Amino acid sequence: MHVTHLHDWNVTPDQAVKLQLALASQVIEDQSLDIDSIKLVAGVDVSVKDNISQAAIVVVTFPDFKPVEIVRHQMPTPFPYIPGLLTFREGPVLEEAFKQLKNEPDVFIFDGMGRIHPRRMGIATHMGLWLDRPTVGCGKSYFVGELIDPPQERGAYSPLMYHGNLIGVTLRTRSKVAPVFISVGHRCDLDSAVKLIMRCTTKYRLPEPIRMAHQSSQIDAV
Repeated sequence: MHVTHLHDWNVTPDQAVKLQLALASQVIEDQSLDIDSIKLVAGVDVSVKDNISQAAIVVVTFPDFKPVEIVRHQMPTPFPYIPGLLTFREGPVLEEAFKQLKNEPDVFIFDGMGRIHPRRMGIATHMGLWLDRPTVGCGKSYFVGELIDPPQERGAYSPLMYHGNLIGVTLRTRSKVAPVFISVGHRCDLDSAVKLIMRCTTKYRLPEPIRMAHQSSQIDAV
């Protein structure tokens, strides 16, 4: 699969922040997805152990989630853990994994944030620009924004505001279970992102593509 190399990964934290600020305005977040026409969805995750990063991309059919392709790539972790700069830690290994894909997914779901980010440039957004494909961020833990707990029923959600801007939603994928945090990555709108996540979520809290990618990314599992 073609990936556009937009910048060098070997940067300082200050340079990384400047890159995020420069890239944020290039994001398309008003493009509605025709979810019924989607055939392939990819789940994307990275695990780190002993300073080794392993990326996993799991491509599944939609809406029945049958695995079509699993790609992994492993390399030394190149960047320290700094909140807000996750992409510079995980982006290099993801870029190499994306290049191995033989199937081109209609949409990518990242285990991580998209526009839910102080500079609106989480990993789903940042890598969405490199892929130039629809991407959605599905984070498991609160990061930034005015947190409002949504109602307890499945499918309920509340807006996540940051400095007066809507950056995502807090979404209850299962009744009476902790919510997830959904945001646009790139080439998608928020309504489509929420609908896609709900269509990809079955009996677990996390959508199936993310769950499968998380399992595949574990270094001990390979």
